[in-house]
Amino acid sequence: MIVERVDERAATALLDGLAALLTDTVAGGASVGFLAPLGHAEAAHWWRGRAAAVAAGQLALWVARAGERVTGTVSLALPDKPNSRHRAELVKLMVSREARGQGLGRRLLTAAEEAAVAAGITLLHLDTETGSPAEHLYRSAGWTRVGTIPDYAAEPRGGLRPTTLYYKQVGARPGAPAVAG
Repeated sequence: MIVERVDERAATALLDGLAALLTDTVAGGASVGFLAPLGHAEAAHWWRGRAAAVAAGQLALWVARAGERVTGTVSLALPDKPNSRHRAELVKLMVSREARGQGLGRRLLTAAEEAAVAAGITLLHLDTETGSPAEHLYRSAGWTRVGTIPDYAAEPRGGLRPTTLYYKQVGARPGAPAVAG
């Protein structure tokens, strides 16, 4: 499986595969902002908006593929305010049900974290459904749990679920002392 950062053109070319991944993720019960059943057309429409955000420099997008099949994705929502240029939000880490348990989520997470460091970002944050398998991934990758918000979002079947907030400091922080290695 390859993991690569994609531009707007590539995201548009992969639109059907990205839409299939999103519908698979929602059908599998992951709380990624959509209710079930999620149709392919609605998922494709949402991804078209993400491609536009990539073109505008508001979103960095990575895609994992096995051959031509999209098997995973992750994005960084980039800052748009002068006082937040040091941070980004990790969003929509998704791995197809057939590709789970093979380390792909970790590879996608690492790709986004490394790119953040290379771009001078020093703080990442995210939210994830409390009790989801994603929580184990984030904790094992060194993310710090901040707290939980009850009844934050509806899971795909409509029931309200809590979300847990995480952050991770990456790279060198301005004004922070260098760590001897």
